[in-house]
Amino acid sequence: MASSRSLSMSMACAVLVLSLGVVMVNSVGLSRFDELFHPSWALDHFSYEGEALKMKLDHYSGAGFSSKSKYMFGKVTIQIKLVEGDSAGTVTAFYMSSDGPNHNEFDFEFLGNTTGEPYLVQTNVYVNGVGNREQRLNLWFDPTKDFHSYSILWNQRQVVFLVDETPVRVHSNLEHRGVPYPKDQPMGVYSSIWNADDWATQGGRVKTDWTHAPFVASYKGFHIDACECLIAVADAANVRRCGGGEKRFWWDTPTMSELSLHQSHQLLWVRSKHMVYDYCSDKTRFPVVPVECVHHRH
Repeated sequence: MASSRSLSMSMACAVLVLSLGVVMVNSVGLSRFDELFHPSWALDHFSYEGEALKMKLDHYSGAGFSSKSKYMFGKVTIQIKLVEGDSAGTVTAFYMSSDGPNHNEFDFEFLGNTTGEPYLVQTNVYVNGVGNREQRLNLWFDPTKDFHSYSILWNQRQVVFLVDETPVRVHSNLEHRGVPYPKDQPMGVYSSIWNADDWATQGGRVKTDWTHAPFVASYKGFHIDACECLIAVADAANVRRCGGGEKRFWWDTPTMSELSLHQSHQLLWVRSKHMVYDYCSDKTRFPVVPVECVHHRH
């Protein structure tokens, strides 16, 4: 989502990975929804079915949830099963964001479509309140038939978007080229479902068919392995503790500073076979190629 968020927080940080109520480091365990998140609006649009959380959109409202804590660097993962059938006009989002008009944000937005047509996945990166870095791709599976994992890996060298652990986008730190990089604002983790039929499906030409409501997205497999920020002192302490100044975390190791050779091949495959839009190639919007597009290797 691209909305500005206010009330930025001063925080000091400590590593805290929650897994079934236990503090763990580098855990592969998963957490219950209520251990890491809480509903942020439309509580009556949430329901539970076994281990799955369901969130719905109807004539009255969409719904959304947010993490209880904010983080600096690490990896967040949620397993999602998207709206089945005719989902045209709907958007299901999973993203990280800081607060305020100069916020940073990493977006997965799943754009619904008419029955039989593929979902589009739009990713975007905001830095200091500036976005317009959209990429869109088709998935290589039907995301409405089963749960699939969607992850955001964030460290001081790169932001990596992953689908079932396959990288689909990399945003590299190019500060040495004069390109701002998100590295000094704690970020929350969010998801929402809402009506966006003014733009979401075929540029807004296909509207939401409310006879198919409610539109339901399902979630499970919540996992956050990141440096958690506790309300305390100055933001500079966040950078020192979470940025590797006082302790090196797994996401700071040299092997995490760039994709592996196998991951690079995966990303090239995604871009060649499944990408349908890249802002870097849109000469109508950007007659002058954005600087990061010139220097990005992927």
